[in-house]
Amino acid sequence: MHFSPDTSPLLQGLNNEQAAAVTLPQAHALILAGAGSGKTRVLTTRIAWLMQTGQVSPGGILAVTFTNKAAKEMLTRLSAMLPVSVRGMWVGTFHGLCNRFLRAHWKLANLPQSFQILDTQDQLSAIKRLSKQFNVDDERFPPKETMRFIAGCKEDGLRPKDVVARDPDDRKRVELYELYEAQCQREGVVDFGELMLRSYELLRDNDPLREHYRRRFQHILVDEFQDTNKLQYAWLKQLAGPVDQGGGAILAVGDDDQSIYAFRGARVGNMADFVREYNVMHQIKLEQNYRSFSNILDSANHLISHNKGRLGKNLHTTQGAGEPVRVYESPTDFAEAQWMVEEMKQLLRDGQNGDGTNGVQHRSEIAVLYRSNAQSRVIETALFNAAMPYRVYGGLRFFERAEIKHALAYLRLLENPRDDTSFMRVVNFPPRGIGARSIEQLQDASRAMGCAMSDAVTAVAGKAGANLSAFVAKIDVLREQTQGQNLRQIIELLLDHSGLITHYQAEREGQDRIENLQELVNAAESFVTQEGFGRDAVALPIDEHGQPLATDATAMPSEGELTRQAAPQTMINADTGETLSPLAAFLTHAALESGDNQAQAGQDAIQLMTVHASKGLEFDCVFITGMEEGLFPHENSMNDFDGLEEERRLMYVAITRARKRLYLSHSQTRMLHGQTRYNLKSRFFEELPEHTMKWITPARSAFADAMPSRRDAWQNNNGWQNNAWGGGAATAVAPKPVPQRAAPVTSGPNAWVRSGVQVFHTKFGEGAVISIEGVGDDARAQVNFPRHGTKWLALSVAKLTQV
Repeated sequence: MHFSPDTSPLLQGLNNEQAAAVTLPQAHALILAGAGSGKTRVLTTRIAWLMQTGQVSPGGILAVTFTNKAAKEMLTRLSAMLPVSVRGMWVGTFHGLCNRFLRAHWKLANLPQSFQILDTQDQLSAIKRLSKQFNVDDERFPPKETMRFIAGCKEDGLRPKDVVARDPDDRKRVELYELYEAQCQREGVVDFGELMLRSYELLRDNDPLREHYRRRFQHILVDEFQDTNKLQYAWLKQLAGPVDQGGGAILAVGDDDQSIYAFRGARVGNMADFVREYNVMHQIKLEQNYRSFSNILDSANHLISHNKGRLGKNLHTTQGAGEPVRVYESPTDFAEAQWMVEEMKQLLRDGQNGDGTNGVQHRSEIAVLYRSNAQSRVIETALFNAAMPYRVYGGLRFFERAEIKHALAYLRLLENPRDDTSFMRVVNFPPRGIGARSIEQLQDASRAMGCAMSDAVTAVAGKAGANLSAFVAKIDVLREQTQGQNLRQIIELLLDHSGLITHYQAEREGQDRIENLQELVNAAESFVTQEGFGRDAVALPIDEHGQPLATDATAMPSEGELTRQAAPQTMINADTGETLSPLAAFLTHAALESGDNQAQAGQDAIQLMTVHASKGLEFDCVFITGMEEGLFPHENSMNDFDGLEEERRLMYVAITRARKRLYLSHSQTRMLHGQTRYNLKSRFFEELPEHTMKWITPARSAFADAMPSRRDAWQNNNGWQNNAWGGGAATAVAPKPVPQRAAPVTSGPNAWVRSGVQVFHTKFGEGAVISIEGVGDDARAQVNFPRHGTKWLALSVAKLTQV
């Protein structure tokens, strides 16, 4: 269907498909809106068109979005397009509209007029109160797990009487759900799930009210329809009515290729169900992309075509091919991060020199996307060392994440048992029955005795005092167990015995936190090797005989004050002569990285985020990192067909965030849980078209030649099975061993390293070699770095390059 631009000023600038969507008759319709195809413009113009042509009044429209930001943007655009007040229009999120509905009909909903809404923290507190009141075993039925169970039931539209309990634990959870409902009703409060469920039930059970709203809302517009869950779709059907009863017309706008929230209950099948149940005759595809060049779009199209059961569309653009998609293979995850930083610097240099094609003008136009939050740590370190401001979008920097701060607090208590700040942070985390009143008593006793809180626990009587003493004893035992251990071993022991891993296993989205805690092991391993400690250096302070010592040190020197001692076990403060163990030095490093290089509000900064967090955003330049089997696609999805398809949709979302330049990178080796893993590049590379890609991998080394090919082998690091590769199973082949150097420094690849040579190190910058000692893997060089002082560096690890 073609429209003349003169038909209406509202249609000017729309392409044919957009104009067709805007001017649809009153009937159920599905708009398949590809990434960057202008769906927000279509939605708002559709509403304006309906009102301008007199088909509906502002009060006859219901528009549902998934974020308050999107709802405000829609209302702002409508205000600019039409000379009407939008205040009375029903435009908002599912929860916002349900709140408005229940406020209007609070009596019918059996709620007090001034009912309050519980946020997630309030809901958790309410469940904790309930558990305490009825003596519920918090370890067997953790409050967070109970909250997740209740939320899941409500998303499925189930009250306690409707839940089928499969075992005694399920029956107990149903009982808690029932008690929780009674408590909320008694207190006149509702949680987010209750807003939706009670609104749905009120429409379902009250015929006159339901018919009133069906007559009122003649046009129901839903954004991001692919992200609706079971209850949200059921609520929409109550408002629209059966297909043969002439209720409101649903205009569903979405993209099944961007459905990436199954873990939150989103059901991509709602789109196909809508088409079938409402016999949708009007289906329009918005395929013209206004964001990206065709090399980027062709990559996205080819990749997503491997998913089955799609409604189907193909993005295209009139902007031309643009730059090729650059693919980089690095030997290690550290090299991958360093390459990204150097590429960013060049992009910014080109942009500042006026080269808009090959560069970017602002750091905020560059985004780094990763599948797992834990991946950000290595990237953050590289940016930190390069003094490049960055911002973690939708999350916290690695060393600022709550689970990492908890683990570091335990480590600080091992180093210094009198650190009251760390003591306060973890004395009741994970929960161990030590309440606020007990902490107050301990603080009072500590002040009265003039000692640290850990030394005053015996002054607190009763069960609270026993719990406090047990915690102090736990830390003392852990300190004894870690004596003589290296830093990696200490952190592994801490994670095993602190209860942090077990605690987060009970959380709905706790896997990310567990991966971050495991990444802390990698951070420690990387730190000791980069700083020149031996990998097995004893991490607690040692005496002259190499035996661990306790320390009460509270002052930590800055990184610039640290110089490497000849012995591989300790570091010395150049000003005070104080000996620092690897643990103390690592805690200093963590404090410095968490407090430095943080982009201020409004400051131009590199954007770091997970692929999930990137949805809805766009950038001139996008780096997608860690594209390896088990990481992206994630190992949790490997043996699940639906899971693998969702991973592919995630990759599709990541690709379509890029406007001008797209980089894909993977690493031959990556540190996981303190161990080096040999990785295979992601299967997604073989699902991308060759004509769009440019491989910028450096010349292959002996190390690279030793790695197995993605086509030839499947690395079975975690017992993964390859049942979906090329239609058949592949044989697991272990990687060939990496060649080891056993020659003295005077020969082999490091023969060029000698006194007086100028070298470059990825962390410390340029420096001069002072002396060399050792042979083979034990060879090391003493290097003077102007910015960081003198360092002893293991040549097998440091990867120095000659200046």
